[in-house]
Amino acid sequence: MSKKYSRILLKLSGEQLSGKFDNGIDPELVGWIAGEVKKVVDTGRQVVIMVGGGNIVRGAQIAGHGIQRVTGDHMGMLATMINALALTDIFEANEVETRCLSNIFAEQVAEPFVFRLANKHLQKNRVVIVAGGSGRPYVTTDTAAVVLALELDCNVVLKATKVDGVYTKDPAKHDDAERLEHMSFQEAVENKHISVMDKAALGLAMEHTMPITVFDAMVEDNLLRVANGEQVGTLIA
Repeated sequence: MSKKYSRILLKLSGEQLSGKFDNGIDPELVGWIAGEVKKVVDTGRQVVIMVGGGNIVRGAQIAGHGIQRVTGDHMGMLATMINALALTDIFEANEVETRCLSNIFAEQVAEPFVFRLANKHLQKNRVVIVAGGSGRPYVTTDTAAVVLALELDCNVVLKATKVDGVYTKDPAKHDDAERLEHMSFQEAVENKHISVMDKAALGLAMEHTMPITVFDAMVEDNLLRVANGEQVGTLIA
């Protein structure tokens, strides 16, 4: 499959935003990401970003010792809000017109996520960054990203990772791991070694035939190349 995408959903994990730090946000790295996104926006394409919060709080991990799972997930949503606010400011500082919309109630700091409002921003070539995941507990930001891509009629979900695609095994542990250029949703869901995206997200994408590209977003021009339909990383379709 080789095609140019007109509207893309970029899923960024919180861990990627830490950059050279152990946690938190690396403003220099986010500035670099803004430059990569700008290359895509300057071609007339529309970009939606769903951001994770693992660099600050992971809801499932913090739950316990008195903290309920639902509360932990709410804390994770607030972590995504912190990331989204930082990205919005840094993107704007790098001349990328951006709006932060939230799936949790936070009118003092972000616009509420409304389908028509998000669409209007995108039609004006503004990057839309969505905070708060799906706004509900027990739903990862991976799954929320697929839901958002379907809701906003995106052409593809681009899952940014620290590796350059999906491998037959964990490449950090197995020297004989091979990178796959293409794989089916069925393979991705059934293969227990594939953990690059949670199974609920993959299952939803499969049900609605939403293609997913897993790629290394920290390589210069990779995002633009994927948007141009070039073979980068692994296409799950």
